[in-house]
Amino acid sequence: MTSRPDTAATTAPADYFATTRWTVVLSAGHQSSPQAALALEELCRLYWYPLYAYVRHRGHSKADAEDLTQAFFARFLEKNYLAGVRSEKGRFRAFLLAALKHFLANEWDKSRRRKRGGGVTPLALDWQDAESRYHIEPSDDLSPDKLYDRAWAVTLLERVVTRLRDDTVAADKRREFDLLKPFLTMGKGAVPYADAALALGVSEGTARVAVHRLRRRYRELLREEIAQTLADASQVQEELQALFSAFAS
Repeated sequence: MTSRPDTAATTAPADYFATTRWTVVLSAGHQSSPQAALALEELCRLYWYPLYAYVRHRGHSKADAEDLTQAFFARFLEKNYLAGVRSEKGRFRAFLLAALKHFLANEWDKSRRRKRGGGVTPLALDWQDAESRYHIEPSDDLSPDKLYDRAWAVTLLERVVTRLRDDTVAADKRREFDLLKPFLTMGKGAVPYADAALALGVSEGTARVAVHRLRRRYRELLREEIAQTLADASQVQEELQALFSAFAS
């Protein structure tokens, strides 16, 4: 399980997150838009696993959970679910779960009579990895909704770490990333800079700068990823706190 990070806020211009994947989708409204379709599919590709975990925790078998999740996305990406957006509008996380609940309650019986995917090209999803992840979830004492929130937070953190690693590879600093990665999620003031200096083979002052730079970029990417699922940039900090409250459950 990915650890909860230091979630100290970073300052960004008011319009920094003005255009996000979710705002692109919402701005299209009821009209067909290639950009909105691509943005919605990308969001679904990134955050499909929490839905699979939710369905599994509702008591469905592995095979049925695969069919349900794939059928849901096939229907979701071909049907105008945005027509039902109301209170969940600001957060893609909440909207996606509400759409899944509606699908499970009203449309699964119809969808399972059709070929998986309903004639729509399904998302390419890694079911083996999903089931392996599900079996290590501490889910026994969590409601399906709580497990969904926790799985979403972990998925988001994994995405952030992947982006951060790619940044360091591009800057030819992969070794530095590998050595300093354990310090990313430590609480403020808990970073052992002497250990970082020893690992890097540099002075403690230089190590402090390197750790601070990496942690700052981590927080920036974290807020960027969260913003991509929101319609209002002012909700980033609120959504951050809501997501990580799942780890305290």
